[in-house]
Amino acid sequence: MLHVGSNSVLKPLILFGGFLLSLACQVVSAQEINDDWKFRLSAPADGWQQPGFDVADWQDGAGGFGTHETPAARIGHVWDTDAIWLRKSFKLDSIPTNPALLVHHDEDTQIYLNGKLVAKLTGYSTQYHTLPLEPAEAAALQVGKNLLAVHCVQKTGGQFIDVHVVDSQNVPELPKPELSTKPFQSELITKWGSEVTAENVWTEYPRPQLQRSNWANLNGHWDYAITPKQTQAPTEWAGQILVPFPLESKLSGVQRLLDAEETLWYRREFDCSKKDGKRTLLNFEAVDYRCEAFVNGKSVGSHTGGNTPFSFDITDAVESGQNELLVRVEDATEEWQLRGKQTLNARGIWYTQVSGIWQTVWLEEVATQHINDVKIQTDAKTGSITIAVDQTDEGPINIQIKDNGDVVASGKTDSNSLTLKIPDAKLWSPDSPHLYTITASLIGNEGEVLDQIKSYAGIRDVGKAKDADGNWRFTLNGEIIFHWGPLDQGWWPDGLLTPPSDEAMLFDIEWLKSSGFNMIRKHIKVEPRRYYYHCDRLGMMVWQDQVSGGSGEGAWPKWTRLDPNPSDATWPAEPHAQFMRELEWMIDSLENHPSIVCWVPFNEAWGQHLTMEVGKWTEDRDPSRLVNIASGGNFWPAGDIVDEHRYPHPGFPFELNQNGRFVDFIKVVGEFGGHGYPVEGHLWNVNRRNWGYGGLPETKAEYKDRYVTSINKLKELQQKGIAAGVYTQTTDVEGEINGLMTYDRKVIKIPAEELVEIHEPLLNAND
Repeated sequence: MLHVGSNSVLKPLILFGGFLLSLACQVVSAQEINDDWKFRLSAPADGWQQPGFDVADWQDGAGGFGTHETPAARIGHVWDTDAIWLRKSFKLDSIPTNPALLVHHDEDTQIYLNGKLVAKLTGYSTQYHTLPLEPAEAAALQVGKNLLAVHCVQKTGGQFIDVHVVDSQNVPELPKPELSTKPFQSELITKWGSEVTAENVWTEYPRPQLQRSNWANLNGHWDYAITPKQTQAPTEWAGQILVPFPLESKLSGVQRLLDAEETLWYRREFDCSKKDGKRTLLNFEAVDYRCEAFVNGKSVGSHTGGNTPFSFDITDAVESGQNELLVRVEDATEEWQLRGKQTLNARGIWYTQVSGIWQTVWLEEVATQHINDVKIQTDAKTGSITIAVDQTDEGPINIQIKDNGDVVASGKTDSNSLTLKIPDAKLWSPDSPHLYTITASLIGNEGEVLDQIKSYAGIRDVGKAKDADGNWRFTLNGEIIFHWGPLDQGWWPDGLLTPPSDEAMLFDIEWLKSSGFNMIRKHIKVEPRRYYYHCDRLGMMVWQDQVSGGSGEGAWPKWTRLDPNPSDATWPAEPHAQFMRELEWMIDSLENHPSIVCWVPFNEAWGQHLTMEVGKWTEDRDPSRLVNIASGGNFWPAGDIVDEHRYPHPGFPFELNQNGRFVDFIKVVGEFGGHGYPVEGHLWNVNRRNWGYGGLPETKAEYKDRYVTSINKLKELQQKGIAAGVYTQTTDVEGEINGLMTYDRKVIKIPAEELVEIHEPLLNAND
């Protein structure tokens, strides 16, 4: 039997030019390779390695098994638990002259041939090697059917196991594993997801701050097809997809991974009635990532960027009656595009890729002369609201502001901007989220109303001030307020980036509010616009992250955190320009929401580049809010905030405040906690290494104790000058089980009433 350690492997092979070569550089010829295995991730019964053992409850998978980015690994099936048991059958027409194992392995690997232990390996390899079988081990082989059985253990880091029986003088080139087109298909589904139908899917008006009455929802079943990357529409369709759920999600009805070299096509029909003096707009709330739309075969527009709304004027392409709408989508996911937590190889803190339409698609009829947009600013000191109107043509605008249906201010402007003072103005805050209704009407030459939109505003001022000890604090309407909230990913087991419904999305916000949080850090995602509407009316402050991206060497700088030696990545001109376009689009689409109090352009060092320039641009673009330039990232003196990430318990490196580097900045702990607790029956994948920061507790009581310890430590930091805390996180997400509730939202790990009591000292510190 072979006893091989990590430093005593035999006859290493080198992969070169697509071929496996021996050290003598002799090109080897191929022989049959079987990658079809049976496997399980929990210990089987005795005799599992013997022929005839019952494997009816074992899973099927293609070799090799392990995690992506393990050196020289050819991943046919992802394995990231502590141990794996494998079996596969193979046939031999004759016994090899020089029988050997071709193996790439991790620690503590045992290999059996027809039930006989023939190799016991320790340590790990970083490439495939041949291990010649001694005559006694080779005697286990037989002409005809053979059984190869393997047990491998790996508890930390990347991992891999793959084994083949070969002739050491005729080693085959291993084929590239077939690319899987299926994401992991979890059984988890939310109660809202189980109720989704083509008739009730996302029927709400999608743009609460610029509302019109004449609109049509295009969500529901569309035809779809996936082709090699091409611009010509397909002639055949693969089936139906439920819009607006992304291709990879359960609720889409497809669950298919899109390759960078493929094109995703959508098709549906819609009715239109053309009218003189009216325009038809086609609105997309979000499509990931590049798309082009066609109406009746005519291109009506294209868009690059997967996270924000856009519109096309399709008036010249539509006809009265039935029309055909095609949408072509391409999505590389990785490369330079902004993608947030999406990845081609879901693992750890990186989640299933998302492609295609993932928010509402809708039609809108507008007058030829109409209002394009409104921008709203408020002043808490004067109790005033300023409305700036962008319109297609010049013309007077009538503005009316109501409070609970009663007109409290009104006016007319010919300059497209008007400031109205509200008598006895009621200010917006988490404790009193008061909103005023706004109506803007575009008036024609004869005094007729050409176009009218409805919006709303919350009067509030965001700022900062020093406390009695000289520490910078957040202020709202001039009063110091501690920002306390969760890191909120906004992912769902059934819809991925798309919440299963408006009601589901609202549930998260309401539960967080009821649990004693006054803020949410919306992490690396831009939500549907209705999300922020709910935060506005419920009184939940929001830190809004920009979606991260960047690919290749140099795209992410070395992560130095708050050290005095920050570094920046170097981005090519066009990816940086696209980053800035998407940052502008995000701010442009969300800046009217009173709930948003802080912009976060970068997270940690993920694609962090030109930090000072991006910080100055953001400050100038929206001086009404604070800027956290890089939450937990490399510290540059930009924006208003210095932000430390620390797990599991919160902390801050006050000692790095050398030469007063931090004295002009609000100090916060922008991430901490992440205490994991697995709930049986509510895990995304029971056959993976589910994890939380600091290891997993033994009991629910221990889990709660860890949480309370973190909050007590944050309270101590608050007294030392920390002005905000962000706990990781609202829900479990895929393999991360560090949420306050499970991924399917069915189990609350700590009841809201208990959380309120735990959080109370943080929020009442200034009383």
